[in-house]
Amino acid sequence: MNILHIYKDYFPVVGGMENHIKLLAEAQAARGHTVSVLVTSRDHRTHIETMNGVRVIFAARLATISSAPISIALPRLLAREHPDIAHLHFPYPLGEAAQYFFGHARKVVITYQSDIVRQKYLRVLYAPLMRRVLARADHILASSPNYIRTSPVLRAFASKCTVVPLGIDPTPFERIASSPIAQSLQSLLFVGHLRYYKGVNYLIEALRELPTAHLTIVGSGMMERAWKNLARDLGVASRIEFVGEVPDAQLPGYYAACDIFVLPSAEKSEAFGVVQLEAMASGKPVVCTELGTGTSFVNRDGETGFVVPARDSHALAVAIQKLIDDSALRARMGAAGRARVRAEFTLAQMIERVMAVYAS
Repeated sequence: MNILHIYKDYFPVVGGMENHIKLLAEAQAARGHTVSVLVTSRDHRTHIETMNGVRVIFAARLATISSAPISIALPRLLAREHPDIAHLHFPYPLGEAAQYFFGHARKVVITYQSDIVRQKYLRVLYAPLMRRVLARADHILASSPNYIRTSPVLRAFASKCTVVPLGIDPTPFERIASSPIAQSLQSLLFVGHLRYYKGVNYLIEALRELPTAHLTIVGSGMMERAWKNLARDLGVASRIEFVGEVPDAQLPGYYAACDIFVLPSAEKSEAFGVVQLEAMASGKPVVCTELGTGTSFVNRDGETGFVVPARDSHALAVAIQKLIDDSALRARMGAAGRARVRAEFTLAQMIERVMAVYAS
């Protein structure tokens, strides 16, 4: 099968969707399929590379507007491709428009990552074409049933949607039972890009009600300085460690070193939360927020952790304190999370589900 993935970025750009596409494309190539990925380059140069069996076409980038790379070369390069399956990773309006007007794929599959949330003007301008793109698609993949129910866009196309949750290889997280960094890190862990929708400010505020808690923040981003300043202003900076970006190989150690993992996301841009899977595979309880997305599909309230209202620092503090006070509860929820990942969210299961959609 000839498969073409279309999105804005790919490795070495690091991000949830970029990593998802890389895992999917490499697994498909390993099964003997011809796999290409069409994305924009990080500069003004078009070039093609082969990475782990995947042909990656980097279209020259002209500019970036509202987080969306603009590339005049991308539609032209897409028109040269004749795949059996064009797999779009939504939202990326340029890629979707290019496929709609210039694509030659036999069938089109769209992974609907999330609604267009923050770029309101783009959403209004793009809406008419977006509906045509989704209507023409042969199949739409959603990462959770929650998103199909709560997205006003997806609800209109529910009949052609299939739930295919994101998946991970849990083995690296299961292997580390303890960590040499455990002595210097205690209690709480957040992992992710420091973006507006991650809601880390609410977690920092919650520390005022958690006098024994220490927080480690893994990741970097545009909100880092603002959140460091907030921690200082609230008098909790001494109990927070910003460690920046961490290589993938070291991440399991950070999960092993924490007692509780917290994903305090504040906006629906947090469509799933793969980091929850990593924490659960590590045997850690999770506290997340209810956004009507995959966060509360992955983390089952009262079973693998707690789900609290979004943008509520007090609710975060109450849930975290319950887990701090009860080691048996932490162990029970951590074990349930590990079992849930193995049952529903492995990389192998995700690949099988995607390939079944292709085959249909």
